Amino acid sequence: MHILLIHQAFAALDEPGGTRHHELARFLVSRGHRVTVIASPVSYLTGSAASAPANEQGEPGITILRTYTYPAWHRSFFHRVLSFLSFMLSSFFAGLRVRDVDLVWGTSPPIFQAGTAWAVARLKGVPFLLEVRDLWPAFAVGVGVLRNPLLIRIAEAFERFLYRHADRVVINSPGFETHVKQRGARRVELVPNGADTRMFDPQAAGMEFRQQHHLSDKLIAMYAGAHGMSNDLGVLLQAASQLQDRPEIALVLLGDGKEKSALLDTARRMNLDNVVFLEPIPKVEMPTALAAADICIAILKPIPEYETVYPNKVFDYMAAGRPVVLAIAGVIEQVVQAAQAGICVPPGDSQALSTAIRQLADAPAERQAMGRRGRAYIQAHFDRQVVALRLEAILCDTAGKSPGEPLQN
Repeated sequence: MHILLIHQAFAALDEPGGTRHHELARFLVSRGHRVTVIASPVSYLTGSAASAPANEQGEPGITILRTYTYPAWHRSFFHRVLSFLSFMLSSFFAGLRVRDVDLVWGTSPPIFQAGTAWAVARLKGVPFLLEVRDLWPAFAVGVGVLRNPLLIRIAEAFERFLYRHADRVVINSPGFETHVKQRGARRVELVPNGADTRMFDPQAAGMEFRQQHHLSDKLIAMYAGAHGMSNDLGVLLQAASQLQDRPEIALVLLGDGKEKSALLDTARRMNLDNVVFLEPIPKVEMPTALAAADICIAILKPIPEYETVYPNKVFDYMAAGRPVVLAIAGVIEQVVQAAQAGICVPPGDSQALSTAIRQLADAPAERQAMGRRGRAYIQAHFDRQVVALRLEAILCDTAGKSPGEPLQN
């Protein structure tokens, strides 16, 4: 089966950013399928040029087509929308040129590219699968970046159109199910975020990473991910200010995003010498970074919409065997609690966040026990191979094709 994936924010394993789709594509290829990806040449995380060339077949079975995208999306919400619309248009024409497609896979966010996927699928006469990775425009409204009532109504109408016209809707969190069904989705399947535990060695200590960043003698509490408006990292800086009496604890913020420069200014203004900002790294280097962490932090703004999400980073933290301090309410809180893999605190509460970090800093045996339990829970419930098999079955059923077989080495 030949699958066409349209995904502006696609990141390969040797690039910074979320690599869920590259990992899934590699699995599908291992089962005998072929995947073509239409992606942006601009990194969604950093706003800079992606490392991959415009057209590449970096590995057999996967072709990545990089098509024009307005490059200034980090400047403002207006520029971001221009970026989305430019990719929507250029990916449409690129998609029409891809031959012998059996199914078009659109993914949101951003939702605009899902409209392209629908149009390409209909013109090619093949099924359209819509993957929902966040609830747009609900998240944009909740966080305050989309305020115009007319634009909100138009965006919501577009969202409902896509749900109604998708041959199959795939959600990556159970928290999304009610929302998408209420807005017209008919056939809804859960393919949750997960992690490839084979990428991570829970026994590793990340000494190379520690030495490289002069952190050998520190207890590292690490946040790894986007530095955007949604991530509420200002609260993490407030927690850092409350931990300045513990000089052995370093808060490491690994990643990039629109808010990073403002966060750097805030940390300087607050004289936070216990905070270390690091540049984003490719996913292939993430196991070494997480191995260096003693505690891993996940945080989002305290808005009801974020109670529905399954953040990728939490699954990677647990797969790496590291305890989690979670400042996100809702369905991901249920996962961490069921696994007994960390401490959950109310989002937006810097005091609770700093107290949890102190508690784990003073309990090395409990940190290790939480890490072991978290990894075992991921292996049992959110293993990437099992998740990928579920996705393959849905793709094949939607396209009327038979599941593949593992390729012989």
